[in-house]
Amino acid sequence: MPDFEQLGHTVREAFQARHEARERGLALHRDVIRSSANSIRAAHRGEAGRARQLIAEAARLLAEIEAVLGPYPEIYYAGFVHDCQKEFAEASLTLALLQDQPLPSPSELKVQLPAYLNGLAEAVGEVRRHVLDLVRRGEVERCEPLLQRMDDIYTLLVTIDYPDAITAGLRRSTDVARGILEKTRGDLTVAMRQQDLEQALRALETQLSQ
Repeated sequence: MPDFEQLGHTVREAFQARHEARERGLALHRDVIRSSANSIRAAHRGEAGRARQLIAEAARLLAEIEAVLGPYPEIYYAGFVHDCQKEFAEASLTLALLQDQPLPSPSELKVQLPAYLNGLAEAVGEVRRHVLDLVRRGEVERCEPLLQRMDDIYTLLVTIDYPDAITAGLRRSTDVARGILEKTRGDLTVAMRQQDLEQALRALETQLSQ
């Protein structure tokens, strides 16, 4: 006969440790997502230094998650760690894209490949937002390189053709990125044609006034 009292004590002790680790992991997960979102906002405002500080804070929090949940893989792989790694990757990649810098690798960011690739796909939407801001400011000439980087990202993502169980739903993220890319290309084409037309009209007005 097992010693039920001792068994109960052992089970409660083990589950309590897991529960505390999960609760701490969830709290850290929320902090990572908050820091990552604030970093993206800072990047769009042109506050690169602030964006980097927030990314560094998110990286520190992710390292703490690794330490807290490392002994409990059943909790680590429950899904929420992937989500905050994805948000962190998106923030890091968005800053690099907007600053025209080399993209950090998954190993540099210390995130899993599915989180990195889904974060890369979502960064396409942030680049579109930046492109539209440039168009509104009349800086259309700065948009073409960004559109090319969006296209390069999509060209990579579309080649990663594996089941969702492996890629964490990357196929859907890639489809969304494709739609964003096509819409941005259309918007930029219209803006460039409008700019050309305005320049032609100004040139004509100058000729007529001479």
